[in-house]
Amino acid sequence: MSAPYSSFDPETTQTVSKPSFLKKHGLKLSLVANAALVAALAFSSSSNAVGAGIVSRQPATSSMRVVQQSNRALNTVQRMGSPDRVNMMMKAGKIVNQLQAAGMKDIAQTVACEHGKNTNNAILKNACNAEFYGPNRGKWLGPFTGEVPAYLTGEFPGDYGWDHIGLSADPETFKRYRETEVIHARFAMLGALGCLFPEILSKYAGVPIAEPVWFKAGSQIFSEGGLDYLGNPNLVHAQSIVAILTFQVILMGTAEAYRVNGGPLAKPEGSDAIYPGGPLDPLGLAKDEGKFSDLKVKEIKNGRLAMTAMLGFYIQALVTGKGPVENWASHLADPSNVNGFAQAYATKFSV
Repeated sequence: MSAPYSSFDPETTQTVSKPSFLKKHGLKLSLVANAALVAALAFSSSSNAVGAGIVSRQPATSSMRVVQQSNRALNTVQRMGSPDRVNMMMKAGKIVNQLQAAGMKDIAQTVACEHGKNTNNAILKNACNAEFYGPNRGKWLGPFTGEVPAYLTGEFPGDYGWDHIGLSADPETFKRYRETEVIHARFAMLGALGCLFPEILSKYAGVPIAEPVWFKAGSQIFSEGGLDYLGNPNLVHAQSIVAILTFQVILMGTAEAYRVNGGPLAKPEGSDAIYPGGPLDPLGLAKDEGKFSDLKVKEIKNGRLAMTAMLGFYIQALVTGKGPVENWASHLADPSNVNGFAQAYATKFSV
């Protein structure tokens, strides 16, 4: 925000230089100027232009330009007629002024985000998630990241500017890798839960499960009584590995082929293949675009964590021959002796 002005007359080009006047009226003028800018955003008819300005994050450096914008905004406020609406704008300006005084640099981001929500403007809504999207998003190494590849623009969730060997330099490859990562992430989240849940029930809830450890459970299908999921034959009872494989290939293959060839016919026009929405969003999570963008980031973050966890489960199984819950309980009981370093070479299985 530029220095306070002597007037909001459009033809005025000089700022007041009297120190006494600035000291006495500087806060009031700053408050009015901020309120005017908020009103300009709130009632601007060129939302796309405003959105483009927010995305590029290139604020005007000319004091005269800011004065003219403030004049137009004040004229709009004066034409409102309703004192309540005028007071609302003035209170909003006061809040913006307080944020600025507190050292907040991205005031325009907050204003544009709220305006985008109120007007359902997709461009302005992007400002609501600027910490995860766009050029000013968080990077993988924070302030030490350095130069980010030009093709990593922050358009997609989970882009932290890391691709040192150029795996995603080609747009088509980038699209394919992005889709593959999200699908693997979803499977990993389901798999990690499936590895932990039976063992937790057996160890802490006393559920009678014949083999709760995830990498040993499959062998129960070859036993005389077969495999009962969670120890309950009414849930899943399997005795034929051939039948299991056949049904898995048919069900998973059909679903995957359906997805690869375009997915649901009722999906909205122009929707992302990874997030089709429509009938596949019965809870309406994608209705609020700002919230949906935030959920995409949370999904890929948790998915990457789950993929890392699954890798850890594999290594634990090879090294200790135990399930992840049993390993965790043993570590808590004796953390100095039962840990990955002490057992790094105590492999329980021959490789």
